[in-house]
This record gives sequence, C-alpha cells and structure tokens, in this order.
Amino acid sequence: MASRDALCRKLGHVFAQPQLLERALTHRSYAPEHNERLEFLGDSVLGCVIAKHLYTGYPQLNEGDLSRLRSNLIKEETLAGLAQQLDLGACLKLGEGERKSGGFRRPSILADAMEALFGAVLLDGGFEAAEKVVLGLFVPYLAKVDVLTLGKDPKTLLQEHLQARRIPLPAYSVVEIQGEAHAQSFCVECAIPGLKITTRGEGSSRRNAEQQAAQAAYQQLKVR
Repeated sequence: MASRDALCRKLGHVFAQPQLLERALTHRSYAPEHNERLEFLGDSVLGCVIAKHLYTGYPQLNEGDLSRLRSNLIKEETLAGLAQQLDLGACLKLGEGERKSGGFRRPSILADAMEALFGAVLLDGGFEAAEKVVLGLFVPYLAKVDVLTLGKDPKTLLQEHLQARRIPLPAYSVVEIQGEAHAQSFCVECAIPGLKITTRGEGSSRRNAEQQAAQAAYQQLKVR
C-alpha cells in the first residue's frame, strides 16, 4: 500500500476510485481483470496530450518534426524509463512466472502499465487530470533533451550538420566483411575529406555499420 501511495504522490493524482489504480497495476498474468483495456485508453490520451503540448509549445517545428518528436516521446523505451523513475515495477501485480522471470523490470510491461495508468487517471478525474499527470512526467523529460535532434539517426544528424555549413556530404565505403552469409559482420568507413575526418563503424548489416561510423564522425564534429 505504501508503494502505491508513493506512486500517487509522484504522479500528482489521488484516485477517487482506487479500483482503477489497482486495475492499471494488474498484469494479465495475475488475474482476468487486468490492465490491457486501460492501456488502450491510456495510449490514446497520451498521444493526444503530447500532440497538443508539442503543437502549442514548439511553433517553430513543422509537421514532420512534430510527428518524429511525438513518436519518440511515446515509444516503449521512453515510457519504460519514466516507469523506472516512478519505481512502478514495485507496484505491479504479476503472475508468479512473470515475477520470477523479472517481469517487473521488463520494458514492455513497464511501458504498458504507464499507459494503463494514464487511462485510469482519465476515467478517474477526466481529461484535465490525465493531461496534468502526463505533462508532469514529460515536460521535465523534454527539458533535458534536444528536441531538434531527438529521434534522428546519426546519418541524418551528420548530413544536416554538414549541409548547414555547406560542407560536402560524407562518403561511406565497406572496408571489410567477416563471417558466413547468415551471420556477417560489416566494417564501414565514413570519410569527410574536407574536414580530414575518417571514422569506422561495425554492425550486423551495412546500414548498422554506416550508422555507427556516422555517429563517431558526428561526435568528432560536436567537440570541434
């Protein structure tokens, strides 16, 4: 009970209908009355609140940037990270198998429970209450990230950085391929002759290796 009280304090919402909170914290492995329907509802309210906040708070961003940013804010990784900050795993009701296998740490379970919580707050207190809870979690997160680069892959970031400075784009070339056809490893070189920068990246595909090489080149540019 104490952990649930602490969770409500962190969320900034006291439930008038505690049964909604209990349902939001109940995984399908624990009981037939679980949180998946609340998760469906919470996913929708989360997307709406984030879209509204980005639209009003970032007038300089175009539709493509707004969509990219929203996608990265509502993805599993972000939600699971917020759940860990709330120590949500300690509050979850999990079946014995899920509990023993560490389900309270599994990103997918944590992210789903976060969405279920948003849905529960919506039913308990209405849209304004849900909006307050969502923004209370996401506004501090947004303050720590660069909204212009969040969600962009290293090749895109590198390309945009060079284009803004009218520097010729990098050339990528495969330096080495190792392993059998079903388990190959690629080594790719990223060269920016105009800046005398050459980096390498490795990955299970050429694309992954290019991204690694681009990331290394971008990091070098940032410290110049």
